[in-house]
Amino acid sequence: MPSLREPRYSQSLERGLAILGCFTPQRPVLGIADIADELGMSRSTTHRYVITLVALGYLEQGASRKYRLGLKVTSLGMSALSSGSLREHSHSYMEELRQQTSYTVSLAILDGAEILYLERARGFKRGQGKIDLDLQPGSRLPATCTALGKILLSALPEEDLRRLLAQAPLARRAPNTITTKKALRAELEHVREASFAVNDEELAPELLAIAVPVRSESGEVIAAVNMTAHTSMISLQELVTALGPHLVTTADRISARLGYRRSDQRDR
Repeated sequence: MPSLREPRYSQSLERGLAILGCFTPQRPVLGIADIADELGMSRSTTHRYVITLVALGYLEQGASRKYRLGLKVTSLGMSALSSGSLREHSHSYMEELRQQTSYTVSLAILDGAEILYLERARGFKRGQGKIDLDLQPGSRLPATCTALGKILLSALPEEDLRRLLAQAPLARRAPNTITTKKALRAELEHVREASFAVNDEELAPELLAIAVPVRSESGEVIAAVNMTAHTSMISLQELVTALGPHLVTTADRISARLGYRRSDQRDR
């Protein structure tokens, strides 16, 4: 019997993937009619597949009764990047920054309400071990109390951000942990405007960090890279002004390897 069922499953998988493929950066929101017309399927059949994809978390329905890719698709894309090109493209640049500054440099992506570390180049300044927290590739931390996480949360569409914040814990972990949704939203708005995020003893006492975005070819923020320091090494202001530009350069180099070009570079 399994052999009789396989063609049907294969066709279902093919149609499901085809529907997901209709969504592009140029057309991120589609209705049933849009998808049906593009694939040459009936609207009733298209609706049936779309409802299944919504139930599985691969599509989400908005207020306009149209659909967009769900976070589960993003997670799949991030998993592919984490196992391949993103880590490969970032490693040498992160190591170069570590050697240049002697501070710890890390790369992470968003996975639900947590950040997932993909790469970590440990610094060698005295006192760095006090704030290392035994983090390594594969480690996870709450997104809301890390500079890396705030960069990634600030780049989310409003609907996705609202859903994540509804389930994100805001427990106090250090002297300056943000513990209210109102304060966190204000912080994320500041991060959007500044294009960088800081961690001022929010994750752990005496730990400072600055993070900036890494972008894909389409300009989407797909990861973040940061530098961490102990409060005895440098002030937060110095971390931002003296080391921030070096971190931005590293992120830009990683993004360029992924195909991203800033607007001021596209006409060259």
